[in-house]
Formats: sequence, C-alpha cells, structure tokens
Amino acid sequence: MAAGTTLGRHLMEEGSWRKDGADDLRALLEPVALAGKILAREVDQAALAGKLGLAGDQNATGDMQKKLDVIGNEIVMDAFSGCSVVAGIASEELEEAVIMSTSDDARYLLCTDPLDGSSNTDVNAPLGTIFGILRRGRTGELSGEEFLQKGSELVCAGYVLYGTSTVLVYTVGAGVHGFTLDKGVGEFVLTHEDIRCPEKGAVYSANVGRHKDWEAGVRKYLDYVTDKDKPSGRPHSLRYTGALVADLHRCLLDGGMYFYPGDPGSPNGKLRLLYECAPLACVAEQAGGAASTGRGRLLDVVPEAIHQRTPIAIGSVENVALFERFVAEE
Repeated sequence: MAAGTTLGRHLMEEGSWRKDGADDLRALLEPVALAGKILAREVDQAALAGKLGLAGDQNATGDMQKKLDVIGNEIVMDAFSGCSVVAGIASEELEEAVIMSTSDDARYLLCTDPLDGSSNTDVNAPLGTIFGILRRGRTGELSGEEFLQKGSELVCAGYVLYGTSTVLVYTVGAGVHGFTLDKGVGEFVLTHEDIRCPEKGAVYSANVGRHKDWEAGVRKYLDYVTDKDKPSGRPHSLRYTGALVADLHRCLLDGGMYFYPGDPGSPNGKLRLLYECAPLACVAEQAGGAASTGRGRLLDVVPEAIHQRTPIAIGSVENVALFERFVAEE
C-alpha cells in the first residue's frame, strides 16, 4: 500500500470485501471514521467546554454515565443516521437496540461502546470507541434477538483510540490495519499496515486491586507473572490504563495480555460481550493473537442478552494459552 494512503482509499482497495461490495464497506466505516473525528475533537475540548464529570444518570448496565458517555453515544448515532445499510444499533448507553433504517438495503447491525474507559475523561487519560458489525439474517422488522450472534460472525470490527494521537484500527477478516488521524487535513492515514501481535510479551494489564477476590487459578497466574525468573523474562510489567482499547492496543503492538476475570460479586466480570469483548477479540485473532473467557475461545460464546458480561483474557497467543492452563488446573 502506498505511503499516505487514506482510509477511504484503503477501503476502496480492500480486496476481501469485493464479493460483498466495496460500497457496503465504505458505508459502514465512513460513519465510524466521522464519529471518531468528532469525538477526538470533543475529548480534546471537553475541559474547555465544561463537558467533564458525571451526567447524573446510570447507563443500561448500571454504570454511572459521564457527560462524554452521553455525547459519545449521540455522536455515533448521528454519524449513522444517514447510513441506509445499518438496520439497528446496540450500544452500552442504550437499554435496547435502536432501529436506524427500515430500507431493504439495511443488511447490517452495529454493536458499539461509544466511549470505552470513560472513567478516564476527567484525568486526561486514554479513551476509545469500540465497534462491531454483524450481518442480518433476514429483512423486515428489526428484533433485538438478531444481535445475539457469536463473535465469529462479525464481518467487521475495530476501535478508535483517543490518546497522544487518534488511531482507527479495523479488520474485515483479512488482517488488521491502523490509521492515524492527520488533524491538519482531517483524514485518517495508514500508519500501521498489517498489524501482527507478537506471540508472547512481558506486559500484563489487569485491575489487580481485585486480585484477592479472583479464583485460585487466576491468582496463581498473577503470582507466576510477578515472580522473578530472569531466563523466562519475569517478572512481567504491569501496564493498566483503565481503558480496554488502550491496553489492548499496547498488547497488539508490543505483546502481552489484558485480563479481567470474574469474582464473587461479578461472576462474569465487568466487560460486555457483544460490543466490547467480541469486537476486540475479532481484532486480536486477526492480528495473530488470541482471546479467551479463560475456559475457551471468546468468539465462540453466543450471547443471551445484549448487555451480557464475560470474563476475558486477550492479547499474545502464548500469554493467553498460559492463562488458560492456570485456570484449568483449578
């Protein structure tokens, strides 16, 4: 791919989607890119515009909403309002799926966490947007049950990371590519072609403040990676930002693993399967990494509800496999 390739040009040349239609791919990802550009601006200006802090309500999963959560959801909804190929959207910020188009061309469904890591909004730390695209199995009136597909059915997935720069990463099942927003020209430009996750890494990301509540196998895994053993490269380094997108992005580029297991208070962990874990698992696998519930492939899990939660271990394939072995021993 030529230097300076824009996202738009890359989508036109995406060979794996020619059978489905390059027009469909552009129709799906151009609103994602637009929402990413607008959200990047909103995040950048939030403190100046008085948009930090809590909105005062809980979202559909019981988390307190930040002002930027509400704004992010509105931005994503607005970006897709004119997208005739998307029949409906399931979002972390919405109780139920929302109908977007009743056109016969509405062959797809969007699953999204508009602002991942929103607890970081007030402290100028990384944030993200997660998206996954599913194909509808029928036409006609939209049903929320249509969203309840396992992650291996995703036809497109990715994220936008708002950090020191704004990066859009996506896959359509033929590798993973990353684009950095050039704010001077308002375009996402290819900067990370064919991202490959290292097979193993010496970094782990986890909310270790909860470790006493984890099951024995997970605690033993933590003990293992924090033990000193120079030949195997231990101890591993802890890197935890509070934003899943940021922690996974590090793993994809440098190797390592993010994990968020269950505990007695939250047996299935904190993260949502449909619009957080499954899209990122799709990206990880396409980059040569892995994603697991701790007891099996995450992309094989069939959701029973839009806001269903799941434990997750995601990143380098050898790290995830080792995590699974520790969990299986208990």
